Amino acid sequence: MSIYADILEASRAGQKKFVVLIDPDKLRLGKIKKLLEFSEELGVDYFFIGGSLIVNDMLDFVLKSMKEQCNIPMILFPGNSFQLSYKADALLFLSLISGRNADLLIGKHVITAPFLKLSPLEIISTGYMLIDGGVATSVQYMSNTNPIPSHKEDIAMCTAMAGEMLGLKMIYLDAGSGAVNPVSESMIAAVKGSISIPLIVGGGIRTPEKVSANIKAGADVIVVGNILESQPELLKEMMIAFRTSQPALNV
Repeated sequence: MSIYADILEASRAGQKKFVVLIDPDKLRLGKIKKLLEFSEELGVDYFFIGGSLIVNDMLDFVLKSMKEQCNIPMILFPGNSFQLSYKADALLFLSLISGRNADLLIGKHVITAPFLKLSPLEIISTGYMLIDGGVATSVQYMSNTNPIPSHKEDIAMCTAMAGEMLGLKMIYLDAGSGAVNPVSESMIAAVKGSISIPLIVGGGIRTPEKVSANIKAGADVIVVGNILESQPELLKEMMIAFRTSQPALNV
């Protein structure tokens, strides 16, 4: 089964997925090893790999090292068209639908399409929506776009609906790395209620309580990254909250 088929099937069944986001530039190999061990032990579903700015050649090295240490699928979450590698399993083909920067809606995609067409990567088209997290983020600066205001649920809903109608396979609500305010449960619920494709939520998720709240609000995929760079042991508490918040399976 493909990664997207797995996410879609889980979403339709009301079951959730947990993702650990790894920025190769921030997590040196020592810390990655500890986080990998926890992730494997606790049953993390996927890794997202990437960041707004990868300033060295760590990407290939980190992917190769991760594959040697664990069997969790790795999905590229590229911050630009240079963050590509055949060593991953899949790639989120991100279209920044919350902004009005044509390069990030289609321009960069044209440049990378020939590479991706020939690659073994599973390509998953994803509508990326930057939500105001209370602080200027790297994504906001690098993309030269304004985030959707955190209280403008109507804009978020309409943007997500448009993304689905354009044929995108998933919607990703992101408050950005290091966000002061994560995406609110009310916005998650509003967006989830307006689309029929899987909904990913990340940015500023620092506590097990927020993991649980996001699941109950309707998120299909929870992404946690920044806090685990300094506190990898927190993953255990988050996974307990994640598991206990899962809807009961229909038998």
